[in-house]
Parts: sequence; structure tokens; C-alpha cells
Amino acid sequence: MLKNTPLRGRLRPAWLLAACASLSACDKLVVLNPAGDVAAQQGQLVVTATLLMLVIIIPVIFLVLLFAWKYRQNNTSAEYDPDFHHSTKLELVIWSVPLMIIIALGTITWISTHKLDPYRPLDRIDAQRPLPADVAPLEVEVVSLDWKWLFFYPEQGIATVNELAAPVDRPIHFKLTSSTTMNAFYVPDLAGMIYTMPGMQTELNAVINKAGVYDGLSSHYSGQGFAGMHFKFHGLPQAGFDAWVQQAKAEGKPLDKAAYLQLEQPSERDPVQRFSSVQADLYHRILNRCVQDGQACMHETMAMDAKAHAKTATE
Repeated sequence: MLKNTPLRGRLRPAWLLAACASLSACDKLVVLNPAGDVAAQQGQLVVTATLLMLVIIIPVIFLVLLFAWKYRQNNTSAEYDPDFHHSTKLELVIWSVPLMIIIALGTITWISTHKLDPYRPLDRIDAQRPLPADVAPLEVEVVSLDWKWLFFYPEQGIATVNELAAPVDRPIHFKLTSSTTMNAFYVPDLAGMIYTMPGMQTELNAVINKAGVYDGLSSHYSGQGFAGMHFKFHGLPQAGFDAWVQQAKAEGKPLDKAAYLQLEQPSERDPVQRFSSVQADLYHRILNRCVQDGQACMHETMAMDAKAHAKTATE
């Protein structure tokens, strides 16, 4: 399976609040009170960083107002020292406090960047519960299309358009790619955004801890139909998820190469679609850009190029 390690999508927790605020369909407070453990850790990181920065911001604002009042033009009793040029104590305060805050922010950022790496498998369900050793993650393969989302469930053998579901408290392992343009997958209650890119695969590990229906969207502009590229994410009890899968199998239609090529055509604000079965290698072909007959798969081309290069190097 082709995987883009150098350019892989990275979560950007410090951007989440600003990104959410710019999207009218997004509940602005969900970033600080999400329903998933990964998103909760990212929200706490935003709060911690903000509080640390306020250690400087609040005193600076207070002192600006104080100095403006104390040294106003009509306050003739204020001390006036036109020859002042240096204070060791003042220099220590000015430089040491911001330096300590920068060190603290840098340490927290370094730890969180590794701890919340989207490629890193989860080691806990939430802050109070570690992940049991016998719990396997739910595998979901995601393809961003123009302008809709396609979700594959390889374990269940189904697929959906613009609808995502997962059991509560079960880790989810997403594999993501794109059919055409670069995009970004984002469920604010679940985890931070992760890029999707054609011919490349990114990954995201997350978990939902509360049952409910949550908003999902594209957080990266991708063309004319971008504004309607939304979907619903259903956090369900295990029994509810099993019933959802059975409903897809009973009501859906097969998804093969021909059906996918028709689905791939640009369209806007598509309704939810469910597919009862999926051609076995379809996601693999989408990732390697060889869905149509006669197209050479990228991984095969790259393997032949590598073999030819190795042969040339030994001659």
C-alpha cells in the first residue's frame, strides 16, 4: 500500500479554534467540549496554550492602561526622569518571563505533537480507561471526491456516501486518500483535520466516547461544490452500529469499478448513499489511480522504476 510519509497530514491543534470559527456550519464551542478523547486532548492543549499566553497578555494590557493614566499630560506629580536608560531588574522581568513561557509552550507542543500524532495508534479510550489489549480498531477507508465523501468499511464489506458511523468507545483507524484534488477531512467532535491527497494515503486514529450525531465537513477549499461537502457522523452503541451495517446491506446496491467511475463524476450536495458490497480491490485501485481498465497502478510503476534504477546502479 502506497503511503506518503514525508508529506503526511499532521494535526494542527492550535489552528482548530480559528478554523472552526470561520465555518458557519460548525459549532464554535465544540472544539473545547468535544465528544471524542483525541479532540478533547487537542481542546485542552488550546486552553493550556491560551492561559500561558495570558500570563503575558493580561499584565501588559494592565500596565499599558496604568502607564497611560499615571503619566498623562496633566499629572504633574508623576516622576519624570529624562536620563533613564537602563534597569537590570526591569530587563530581567521583560526577558525572563516570556522566555519561561516560550520554554513551557515549546515543551508542551513537542510532547503533544508526538502524543497526538494522527498515525499513532490509540493507547486509551478516554482519560480514565486504557485501551484493552483485545480491542481491535474499526478500519475505515476514506476517499474525498468532487464534492462528496466516500467511506469504505472493509471488515463489514459495505460503503457509504456522505454518512459515517462507528461504535462508541471503539478506536477507529482511518486511511484517507483523494480521487482528484487535495482536501481535508474534519469531524470536530472526533479529532483534528487530516489532509487527503490523490495518489497518497494519510492516516488518523480516533475514538468517539458519546452516542450522538455529529457534523463532518471538508475544511480545505477544493472547488465549486466545497461548501456543500458535509456529512453526518453517527456515534452508535455496538448494537446500533450492527443494525446500521445490516441496513446498508439490505437496502444498498453493489459498488464496483463501473459504479465508482459514475460516482466519481463531480456533483454537489449529494444525498446519503449506501452500498451493500464493495469490489475487493477498489480502494487499493483508487489510491493507486488505476480504477479504469488499462491504467497502470502507481505502486506497480514505482516498483518497476525502483527495480530498473537498482539494475542500472549495479552495472
